[in-house]
Amino acid sequence: MSVLEHINSVLDLRDLSKEEIDALSKEVRDFIIDITSKNGGHVAPGLGVVELTISLLRVFDVPNDVIVWDIGHQAYPWKILTDRKKSFHTLRKKNGISGFLRREESVYDAFGAGHSSTSISAAEGFKIAKDLLKDDSYVIAVIGDGAMTAGMVYEALNNIGHLHHDRLIIVLNDNEMSISKNIGAISTYLNKLMTGKHIQETRNKVKSILDKLGFVPKRFAKLTEEFVKGFATPGILFEELGLNYVGIIDGHNEEALEATLKNLKLIEGPSIMHIATKKGKGYTPAEENPIKWHGVAPYKKESGEASKISGGKSWTQCFSEAITKLAKEDEKIVAITPAMKEGSGLVEFANLFPDRFFDVGIAEQHAATLSAGITAGGLKPVLTYYSTFMQRGYDQIIHDIALQNLGVTLAVDRAGVVGEDGPTHHGVFDIAFLRCIPNIIISSPKDDQELLDLLYTGINSLKPFVVRYPRGEAVLSKSQKQPALIKIGSWEILKKGSDIAIITYSYLLQEALKASEDEELLKYDINPYVINARFLKPLDKNLLLNIASEVNTIVSVEDGVLMGGFGSSLLEFYQENDIKMNILRIGLPDKFIEHASQKELREMYNLSKDGIVNTILHKLHVGKI
Repeated sequence: MSVLEHINSVLDLRDLSKEEIDALSKEVRDFIIDITSKNGGHVAPGLGVVELTISLLRVFDVPNDVIVWDIGHQAYPWKILTDRKKSFHTLRKKNGISGFLRREESVYDAFGAGHSSTSISAAEGFKIAKDLLKDDSYVIAVIGDGAMTAGMVYEALNNIGHLHHDRLIIVLNDNEMSISKNIGAISTYLNKLMTGKHIQETRNKVKSILDKLGFVPKRFAKLTEEFVKGFATPGILFEELGLNYVGIIDGHNEEALEATLKNLKLIEGPSIMHIATKKGKGYTPAEENPIKWHGVAPYKKESGEASKISGGKSWTQCFSEAITKLAKEDEKIVAITPAMKEGSGLVEFANLFPDRFFDVGIAEQHAATLSAGITAGGLKPVLTYYSTFMQRGYDQIIHDIALQNLGVTLAVDRAGVVGEDGPTHHGVFDIAFLRCIPNIIISSPKDDQELLDLLYTGINSLKPFVVRYPRGEAVLSKSQKQPALIKIGSWEILKKGSDIAIITYSYLLQEALKASEDEELLKYDINPYVINARFLKPLDKNLLLNIASEVNTIVSVEDGVLMGGFGSSLLEFYQENDIKMNILRIGLPDKFIEHASQKELREMYNLSKDGIVNTILHKLHVGKI
């Protein structure tokens, strides 16, 4: 029987031998690979922290001692070894456990997060609460080296150094990766710590001393080498910020990790343990390509190949082709990404125009203000975000871009429901939080050609201009044309009708067109217009006024929140113009949307042909639903 089968409580980890810990580490990795091969998920991050997870659970008294993981997708081993081994097969499935840590899911999940660089701030918050409540238990924050590019980390470290908490430990998990390869001076500094001459000389001196002793058991000698080497490493940056620095520890040596953590419990003041791990450890395809294996769809675990052939061209690929095409013709176009070169489709651009490509690391706020400065300097920046990550740069979008009316084009990927990553990653708020900002233009293309045209229009508008598009397979136009300017605020009628109009955008237009021809609607003589609202702001006011004389009902369909969303803008328009109009709004309710497949979520919230048909029949009190 395997060791993992016997682990039914964190207490079961305490009495394991070294051999059993080694066996357990392999079994946990095999379990992760087995489940993610069926469900998809974040494979490489979790494989890299198995030994760290085991050591944390053996050294600390969780959940009394609080462990705060940064982001959370690295915590698959944590889920397995706390209380979700039996439910781990439901990972990322509808009604199953989340791919991230969630307070609602387990008492062991102290703090949930899907965006990086939050763990140190949250951990300090826990520590302040414990101190004021006279609770002398420990708080441990785990953070990756990629997250160290975010300014929020240094805001937290600055405050920790000032308050000088006892029993607060930070584990810096250094694998030289975030999602894309780490960028910037901080990454370079950490790499120097790991490879510099000082640490290598220290290792050799310790080894020489232990060799001369002769009688020291080999296992103890190796452990001592790792531990002493950790204390000798020059962590000047962290020491100057007021933290006790220990590192660099082999993150796959559970004994060294455990010994170091036990010693850190005895040190006064806040401490940071710098460990080195390999992202994707134990699974060859993930070790060889950790960027690809950061997050993947279901795959064949024997080979690492995708289980099913991918569909057509994605919206991200269409954007990649569009920006590259435009950049070949306009040397003033530059691209900026906060650590999402691969995810945002900028690999080809970066290869073709390395001097015009800027990866700023996990620094969404800096990316926005940097783009504003580039615009003010006379260039044409395209700033790429996932919708969910753009939220982090909201003040900078308002204060530095929109307020100054600067021509930054924001290419917003993963707009709408994204699927299995769940509430931390759905891009469902951007329409609502952007459309209230003066000067900003919001667009959403119906197909790849319109994406090219809108991107071209945005870049040349010299205004704050958003082009938003969803995750997944794109709608492809029948013919490819040269980019053309689209009149800002203009909509188009894709299908004429009577009495009722469906107004929507992007991929939802395909669902609307199918709904408009549905037999159930035709049976009740319902023949809707279908209108492409490719500009969500500004509205096509002339079309809205004209259509009011031909229809008595408008159905808005949006893949964002209804509160403050696109449908709300239609209500506002007709109210302001004293026009009575029956408006049926289809969109997402006032709650955080759970994880499930995109198809399941779109069906759940009526963002489909059947959903549109059923809503119309139900709201107009005809037919059956």
